[in-house]
Amino acid sequence: MEQYIIKGGNPLVGEVEIGGAKNAALAILAAAIMTDETVLIDNLPDVNDINVLLEAISGIGAEVKRIDRHTVKINGKNIGSFDIEYDYIKKIRASYYLLGALLGKYKHAEVALPGGCNIGSRPIDQHLKGFRALGADVDIEHGKIIAEADRLVGKHIYFDVVSVGATINVMMAASMAEGLTIMENVAKEPHVVDIANFLNSMGANIRGAGTDVIKIRGVQRLHKTSYSIIPDQIEAGTFMFAAAATRGDVTVLNVIPKHLEATIAKLLEIGCEVEEFDDAVRVVSKGDLSNTQVKTLPYPGFPTDMQPQIGVTLALCKGTSTITESIFENRFKYLDELARMGANVKIEGNSATIEGVSSFSGARVSAPDLRAGAALVIAGLATDGVTIVDDIVYIQRGYECFEEKLRGLGAVIERVSTEREIQKFKLKVS
Repeated sequence: MEQYIIKGGNPLVGEVEIGGAKNAALAILAAAIMTDETVLIDNLPDVNDINVLLEAISGIGAEVKRIDRHTVKINGKNIGSFDIEYDYIKKIRASYYLLGALLGKYKHAEVALPGGCNIGSRPIDQHLKGFRALGADVDIEHGKIIAEADRLVGKHIYFDVVSVGATINVMMAASMAEGLTIMENVAKEPHVVDIANFLNSMGANIRGAGTDVIKIRGVQRLHKTSYSIIPDQIEAGTFMFAAAATRGDVTVLNVIPKHLEATIAKLLEIGCEVEEFDDAVRVVSKGDLSNTQVKTLPYPGFPTDMQPQIGVTLALCKGTSTITESIFENRFKYLDELARMGANVKIEGNSATIEGVSSFSGARVSAPDLRAGAALVIAGLATDGVTIVDDIVYIQRGYECFEEKLRGLGAVIERVSTEREIQKFKLKVS
């Protein structure tokens, strides 16, 4: 198992280029198989989740050709299987987007339940509600969701809760249904808009993405396209909070500042200086930072995927901060690890109270998930000691060249896999 080993204490300074949005790319790759013509996608992040999904797409018979690290050609003409195996879905939950893509194009799809979990514990019910409203028969057998229909017909669908995954999945299926589909109480995240734009570039007729109501006029077929994925707002925000926590000065390049408004607002509240440009944002952190309150909400609210990063930063701010997590119930696991580094935290249900401390101490910690892992790396960068972060496979799922980008900003961080390498690093930095 690989680890990151970090010698903290250096403010991050410089510029970092942000890659394509992982969450947009996963759904766009799934949607790319909905035409029999070749689709070219660029600004693709080269991360584990993307590579696993490309394997899944290739595994059902689509032609997948990597042009370079960030560009791929996909042709779904010769798809011969509608069954997405458990091995793929257990690695990346986003494999379920192939359900909407295959159902829309072929009127048949079989996908393993995400993570093999009970359906009640994962919010798939809104996906299934949408598919059934369009006329599909949906059953769960032997751990698989099986959806099929003689024909899909547009319908008025009101989602009980705002769900990004359900919005995207049902939007894909509805884009090749007969007639008009109206979806209400939908997610408004930037990657929902990006996927709608991608489908429209293939000939779909989708209006209203980014608002509360999406209207989709179904079409019989989709055609080839070339498309560039939007920048990753979560990667950008991660580096912005890394600048804040290390008292640094970082400019994130290749971003859409509009997508970062909630993150920018909280950085300003705690006392950072933020400067916006057309496609870049600069964050400067000087001296003491102050406490604030955070509640995660669907876009345009503060994103749940940024909650661990701001949590680490608030643990180094003066005063008492609170975080209310309203999206995912198990998102505070990183705080137990952060406490090993000296953070003063208390968790009650879906709320965390964080009493700021002047500094962290180096420790060995474990990444419980993707964003929490990145947050613990930020914590390591903000301490004068040596920190080891285990289970970095989670981090590699969503951040391309993470340690290389951090080193470009002055961080002292290496990827290691043996105790000998750890001792060698410690000797070098002592």
